[in-house]
Amino acid sequence: MLEQFVDRLPIMPVIQPQSFKDQIPFYEVTMKESLLKLHRDLPPTRVWGYNGLFPGPTFQVFRDHPVRVLWKSDLPQKHFLPIDTTVHGANHGAPKVRTVVHLHGGVTPDTSDGYPEAWFTPGFQQVGPYFTNVVYEYPNGQAATNLWYHDHAMGITRLNIYAGLAGMYIVHDEVELSLPLPRGEYEIPLIIQDRSFHDDGSLYYPSEPTPPVEGVDPSVIPDFFGKTNLVNGKVWPYLEVEPRKYRFRILNGANARFYGLSLSNGLPFVQIGTDQGLLEHPVTVPYLLLAPAERADVVIDFSSSAGEEIVMKNDAASPFPQGKKPNPKTTGVVMQFRVKKELASKDQSSVPYVLSNYHVMSEKQANNERSLTLGMRPDQYGREIHLLNDDLWIDPITEKPGLGDTEIWSLVNLSKATHPIHLHLVKFQILDRQPFDGDVYEKEGRIETTGPRVKPDLNERGWKDTVRANPKEITRIIMKFTPYAGLFVWHCHILEHEDYEMMRPYQVVLKGN
Repeated sequence: MLEQFVDRLPIMPVIQPQSFKDQIPFYEVTMKESLLKLHRDLPPTRVWGYNGLFPGPTFQVFRDHPVRVLWKSDLPQKHFLPIDTTVHGANHGAPKVRTVVHLHGGVTPDTSDGYPEAWFTPGFQQVGPYFTNVVYEYPNGQAATNLWYHDHAMGITRLNIYAGLAGMYIVHDEVELSLPLPRGEYEIPLIIQDRSFHDDGSLYYPSEPTPPVEGVDPSVIPDFFGKTNLVNGKVWPYLEVEPRKYRFRILNGANARFYGLSLSNGLPFVQIGTDQGLLEHPVTVPYLLLAPAERADVVIDFSSSAGEEIVMKNDAASPFPQGKKPNPKTTGVVMQFRVKKELASKDQSSVPYVLSNYHVMSEKQANNERSLTLGMRPDQYGREIHLLNDDLWIDPITEKPGLGDTEIWSLVNLSKATHPIHLHLVKFQILDRQPFDGDVYEKEGRIETTGPRVKPDLNERGWKDTVRANPKEITRIIMKFTPYAGLFVWHCHILEHEDYEMMRPYQVVLKGN
C-alpha cells in the first residue's frame, strides 16, 4: 500500500512553438520512452510520453488561430505491454509499436483527425493505409473548451494510452477571457487516471482475463481497473491552495474507470463547462460523475475552508454501474487539497450567472434519425465482444450523413454497462434518455419503453462530444455534421471496448456525390 498525499500535484508545462510558418505556430512533439517517479516510494516507472512527459505538455491555443503539429515517434521497436494479436489491426504482421494522435473533441479535417489506421512507426519507417500526412493542422475553429490529445492506433489504443500517451489541449476565446473566472496559477488541469504497479515500479497490465481464454495469450481483457489513482501523473497527490476560488479543468483519462467525485468536507463543485465548452449558466453540484474521456470545467471555492485538508473522493462502481464500489481507502481516494497557503491577494474572481450564449437545438432541425444498438456477442474464442449496431470494424460503412445534415442518433444500450460514446468531428447535445424493458428485448427482440423520456441533468445540458449511454436506456443526441466532409469514427471510449470492435467508421459525404 503506497502512502497517500506524499507527492505534490505536478502541473504540466505549456508547450511553446518551435517556429512560425506563414504566421501559423509550428510545434514538434516526439513520443519518447522515459523513466519517471510516479510516487515517492516507487522506483522510476517506464512510461511513453509526448516529449517524454506523462502526461504530455499542455497546448494553450486561441479560437480560429490554427496551429500545425509534427508528431514524431522515437519509441522503442518493442512494446512493453501485452499485445493480443487476435484483435483487428494488431494481427500478426502489424508492427508492434504504432502510434497516431487524435485531438479528442477537435473540429479537424479527417487527414489530421488521427484515424485509427493512419498510424506510423518510429522514424516513419512504416505507415498505415490511411492519411499519411506528417504534419497535422488544427484549425481551432471552435469555442473555448478543454480538449485532450491521445493515441488512437488501431488495436492497441488501450496499451498506448496506458503507457502514458495523453495530454491536455485548451482552447481559449474572447468570450471566456472576458469572464471574471479564476485564472493564471488559480486555473489548473486535472487529468485523472488509474494504474497498477509491480514492486519494481513498472506498470502492470494484465496479459489475459480471469479466467484465461483458451488458445489466446496475451488476450484482450473486458476492461481494466488499476489499484491506484493518479492525477497529472502522480499517485494520490496533494495540492496546496489558498482560501479562494480555483478553476479546475477535470478530465477522466482512465481506460475504463468511471469517477464519481465529491469532496470530503461537503464543498460543492460549481460546474461552468462540459466537454465542448461553457454552459449557459453555472450549475452547483455536490457530486460529479465522469465517464472515460468526459471533461468537466469546475470552480471550487476554498474561502471558507482555511486550514482544512480536503480529500477528493470517488464512489463510482467498476464496471459502471453494475460493478463493485471502490475501496474507500484506495481507489475511492483521488487526491487531497490542503488549504494551508496564505491568501496572496484579494480574490477578485467570480462565477457570473451568464457564461455563454448557448443555443438549444430543436428536434425539428433534424433531417434524419438513426437507431443504433450497443450490444454484445461472443467471438470465436468465446469472449464477449462489444459492438455498435452489431457490426464489426471491417463491415461496410452504414452511417453516411451529408455535409451540413442535422441528425438524431438514438443509442439503444442492450448491455449491462454504461458506454461513453464519442463521435469524432462533431459536437452534440443530449436530447433525453428513456428506459426500456431488457427482458422483453431478450425474449422477443423488440423495444418496449417503460417510462417517459427524461431530459439530461442540468450539468449535461451543454455541448458534448462524449455521452454516457446507460444500460437498458435509449439515449438520444442531436448534432450537425459540419464543417468537413471525410472519413471519421465513432466509438465507445472504454479503451478495451474500443480496441476490440466497439468502434465504427462513419463518412460525412458531399451532397450530390
